[in-house]
Amino acid sequence: MKTGRIFDRTCSFTGLSAAVGAIALLGFAGAGADNLPPPATPADKVWLLGEPPAPADNLTTPARVELGKALFFDPRLSGNGTVSCASCHNPSLGWSDGLKTGIGINGTVLGRATPTVVNTAYNTQFMWDGRKKSLEDQALGPMKTPEEMKTDFSAALQLLNDRAGYRAMFHAAYPGEAISEETVAKAIAAFERTVVSKDSRFDRWVAGDRTAITAAEHRGYQVFSDPAKGNCAACHKPPNFTDNGFHNIGIAHAPGQDDEGRFKIRGVAVLKGAFKTPTLRDVELTAPYFHTGTATTLMDTVEHYARGGDDRRNLSPEVRKLNLSAAEKADLVAFMKTLTSPVKSASVPALPQ
Repeated sequence: MKTGRIFDRTCSFTGLSAAVGAIALLGFAGAGADNLPPPATPADKVWLLGEPPAPADNLTTPARVELGKALFFDPRLSGNGTVSCASCHNPSLGWSDGLKTGIGINGTVLGRATPTVVNTAYNTQFMWDGRKKSLEDQALGPMKTPEEMKTDFSAALQLLNDRAGYRAMFHAAYPGEAISEETVAKAIAAFERTVVSKDSRFDRWVAGDRTAITAAEHRGYQVFSDPAKGNCAACHKPPNFTDNGFHNIGIAHAPGQDDEGRFKIRGVAVLKGAFKTPTLRDVELTAPYFHTGTATTLMDTVEHYARGGDDRRNLSPEVRKLNLSAAEKADLVAFMKTLTSPVKSASVPALPQ
């Protein structure tokens, strides 16, 4: 425990006064120590993330990241020049949009919540229903969707080719390759791979800093990990707090608005109403929650799981009623908040004119 000077003057203790003072100080130190969690064990190290992977044909370089960032923020690539990738994936809103469900071009209300871009570099499945198999493929998805960006790629590629600034950036990033849908997708994906959260307080505790989290937050971690308690780690697995799988967690839809999720992509009965497990890293920043955006707070999500979901048709076997006390629920929420990494500045780049 760090100690500091409380008063800018000296005091002398004699006899009984000195003894009482010493006991008081020891009591204070003990109280602080009681609030510390136990040290992380070797088994806890599974939660530490390595460097983001990248495919051999699109290794991350500064030039590719710079180009991808410009494309990510450029609304001129949309069908009417008003929305960009960053319109829905806003850095100041946890790389999401803070809305119940997304808003596309011309104010179109979308059917699902906007997932965060954070740590998509580590994913193996993309989109809520997993219909995209790579970050490069995912990058073009919203651009080609009429309700989202409605990009006219012939016009967009002409716009990029007409600007000397963009021509120079593409040449630096992908020398010898044309300005094409493929290089646009590769550049955006290269930028998105830099949106990483792996320096949270929890990460620092796992790495050996016992003071990084509190005893209550550690109790929440135990609830999270215990199959007999929260059972959260059954789906939110290490190291990125996702199994990259699909589960029906009992979300109730409005009448006539059922969403079959993964089942539409892969027609296996168990996948009806199943959606991708999102990462919990930076989850504090990405409310509201679920693919419907119907959980306003982290406590709302905990309460949903505690009651075993709402629509129990085809419910995933991992979802069941939980016997959690109010204190355990509060500790669980406190733990999830330890998964937030320091927010990094993401200024809007100057776009080639």
